[in-house]
Amino acid sequence: MSRIGKKPVEIPEGVSVEVNGQDVKVKGTKGELALRVHDEVSVKLEGNVVVFAPRSSSILAKKLYPTMRTLTHNLVVGVKDGFEKKLEIHGVGLRSNMQGTVWTAQLGFSHEVKYDVPKEVTVSVEDQTKITVAGIDKQLVGQVAAKIRGFKPPEPYKGKGIRYVDEYVMRKEGKKK
Repeated sequence: MSRIGKKPVEIPEGVSVEVNGQDVKVKGTKGELALRVHDEVSVKLEGNVVVFAPRSSSILAKKLYPTMRTLTHNLVVGVKDGFEKKLEIHGVGLRSNMQGTVWTAQLGFSHEVKYDVPKEVTVSVEDQTKITVAGIDKQLVGQVAAKIRGFKPPEPYKGKGIRYVDEYVMRKEGKKK
């Protein structure tokens, strides 16, 4: 049995959870999210906690029920506190800014890079080199941050590019004579 799957998801104050068959809806101060739980997993709302269990003893059910528990926990945390990822731009002449819902950046290419930010996520730019991606959906926040980082990932020789704040870039030695 999974250690993660056995732990119930506790519902904090200010958050309400509805379970209709395999559908889980979570409402909180920051918004509302929903999840369709896989058919191999049973989900029950018992008082102040949500409990997950495999429906059968199949390998698929044993693999999926901890995943569904974690996804539901992410929904609860998202509608209560939200998620955020911080990125920073390193390099001379590299900068970015927000123009409405479009993130634009000069990243050393011949053209300006533009990215339409989804409406569920907010992107803010402080002093042109610090980017904060925030929202209630953990998967979407991570996806937008990865997409922004993907425009110019840090290169190994000088470390120029877009990286996460806590990311370590392994540096290579340059060529020798």
